[in-house]
Amino acid sequence: MDGSHDRTAIFPAIEKRYGKPMSFWHREMKKVAGKRYPEQMAFLQDEHGFSRAHANALVQYSRGSTSSRRYETVDDYLAEHDAVKQQTVRSILSTITDAYPDAEVVIAWNQPMVKLSGKYVFGLGVFAQHILIAPYDPAVLEHFRDRLSGYSMNKKTIKVPVDWDVDGDLLRDLVAAVSTS
Repeated sequence: MDGSHDRTAIFPAIEKRYGKPMSFWHREMKKVAGKRYPEQMAFLQDEHGFSRAHANALVQYSRGSTSSRRYETVDDYLAEHDAVKQQTVRSILSTITDAYPDAEVVIAWNQPMVKLSGKYVFGLGVFAQHILIAPYDPAVLEHFRDRLSGYSMNKKTIKVPVDWDVDGDLLRDLVAAVSTS
């Protein structure tokens, strides 16, 4: 792929790997046009040996999604969330960018991410009942395990309340640890 979010950018790789032109694959997709997403994915993966990434690109394109990018900006990302979540996310991001003026907030994987010196260092996701924050190096979480004992943690993320009283020291220390790893 050329780095584009245009789903058609993956089509040459699909043609090369599976040995058929896209016109063939579009005809194949018409066979499962009324099926649910998992059934369409299984059709391509089981019947034609597609990888998950290639199957997803073709299924999504066939369903009318021509771009993998849903949001262009953090404001776009936050638009569907309530004011409390928006404020918490903005506070998290501003805490990091205030401490690291060279940090850049971008949308990657359809979520707000922070880059420092061209390297991803932090990301977050907003959900119905919580916000997940994540230093980009999950090994950092182990280093901070004692300090994070009051939070619910997964292997790569920390769950915080949607109305979290942002712990600026923690955020700055997590980013510092990732940026030096």
